[in-house]
Amino acid sequence: RSSRVVEIQSQMSERAVELLGLPEDRACLLLDVGCGSGLSGDYISEEGHYWIGMDISPAMLDVAVEREVEGDLLLADVGHGIPFRPGMFDGCISISAVQWLCNADKKSHSPPKRLYRFFSTLYTALARGSRAVLQLYPENSEQLELITAQAMRAGFTGGMVVDYPNSAKAKKFFLCLFVGTSGTLPKGLGTECASEEPHQAKFTNERTRFRNVKGKSVKKSRDWILEKKERRRRQGKEVRADTKYTGRKRRPRF
Repeated sequence: RSSRVVEIQSQMSERAVELLGLPEDRACLLLDVGCGSGLSGDYISEEGHYWIGMDISPAMLDVAVEREVEGDLLLADVGHGIPFRPGMFDGCISISAVQWLCNADKKSHSPPKRLYRFFSTLYTALARGSRAVLQLYPENSEQLELITAQAMRAGFTGGMVVDYPNSAKAKKFFLCLFVGTSGTLPKGLGTECASEEPHQAKFTNERTRFRNVKGKSVKKSRDWILEKKERRRRQGKEVRADTKYTGRKRRPRF
């Protein structure tokens, strides 16, 4: 790997650990999701914490073993869930890995199901009051929405912290999730001189209004349609004006 890639990876790991807000007086046990060759783990070890890394690639884990990293390594697909006992970890970081769960690599893969399985089991494996900080490269706003919606469904609170939102190169997305407590979302770096609008996407429970008993969105309901139109407007798309007929069912005619 080029030294530039290693440097960027180290910077993001440092930022992710910083966003975890770990206690300074004790060593913590962290989970590194998509740990690869263990570069993030090196930083965690330097900071005096312990870690367990999970990755789907045997080749990357072989490199980590060769590098004699200090953490324990597990070959696993996080889309199948996090196989650790409840409350085991004091925090979780992930660098550039979670967006891969949005891809359906096999016919049997359903991205929403795999994301929900990952987030719900991660929620269980984390101690109450801890955080997960997941740095990711979303392909588009739909992907971001899919990921954050499944995280919320699994019980997390929190939101997206965007560092350097006005820079094409330095812009970084960190999904900062809280377990069992809703903390204050940290500020993104480089946002002081940014535009007025906040770059923190706060999670609210607004979307749950349109869900039925099973937790599914009541599709095609008036609320659902209005919400979808509003979302499209925010994306700058052309949307028809709302009228009293919006969301009304047409009568069957013979």
